[in-house]
Amino acid sequence: MPRQSLKPKTNAIIPEEPKDLSQFFQGVDMQTYQDFAFEIIGKKFNNLGLLLNAFTHRSYVNEHKKSKFKNNERLEYLGDAVLELAVTEYLYATFQDQPEGVLTAWRSALVRTESIGAVAGSLKMDTLLRLSKGEKLNLERSRLQILANTFEAFVGALYLEFDFETARNFISENLLTKTETMIQTESWRDPKSILQELAQAKFSVPPVYRVLEESGPDHDKVFTLGAYIKNKLYGKGTGHSKQTAQQKAAEEALEKLQS
Repeated sequence: MPRQSLKPKTNAIIPEEPKDLSQFFQGVDMQTYQDFAFEIIGKKFNNLGLLLNAFTHRSYVNEHKKSKFKNNERLEYLGDAVLELAVTEYLYATFQDQPEGVLTAWRSALVRTESIGAVAGSLKMDTLLRLSKGEKLNLERSRLQILANTFEAFVGALYLEFDFETARNFISENLLTKTETMIQTESWRDPKSILQELAQAKFSVPPVYRVLEESGPDHDKVFTLGAYIKNKLYGKGTGHSKQTAQQKAAEEALEKLQS
């Protein structure tokens, strides 16, 4: 008996669409979104709602209470997993002489906010973002984080609309092409990566990051995270994203371990 696919149908992600799609997408130039997708992947979305959902920030939904779409955070969650698998698969197959610790550090560098946010910026995803008026004013401060989240959401949409291969090709052509430069310049050696190596060498376990505190409104959260090794706190870091807070916590942990 053939195995049944566990891949969910897209209508499990997007709410039921009304019959009159012209009203559903009123005020939205969907051709711009279709053109973007076709230029990037050479394919057109049938589920336009899914495509639009990938670019819908939660601030927009909060400002438009009657919106038919939810924010892109569920797609971001899915895309994050697809992205990590695609990068892991590539590194494992391409660098067969490298140990697990190095591959993990390279993967972390490729998928971190700064890396995928920069790629999203180069693709001009910011021109398609649906944000609240307030978030647009503060976009510069949180731009990389929002772009990185949008990149992951778009990857999630590609996986649902097409398949893993389409999502992987998009990642390969736009992100993985930067791997060699990253290795040659050693830009992958960020504080988190260095702490990862040091913890593995000294304690035989990787560091674990835990959220210690969250404050501020949803659109302007501040996170405080701790870097733990064998359940001992070595550093704390604060930032407007968990990734930034992790980097700062890793910096403090390195200072303590190397002093």
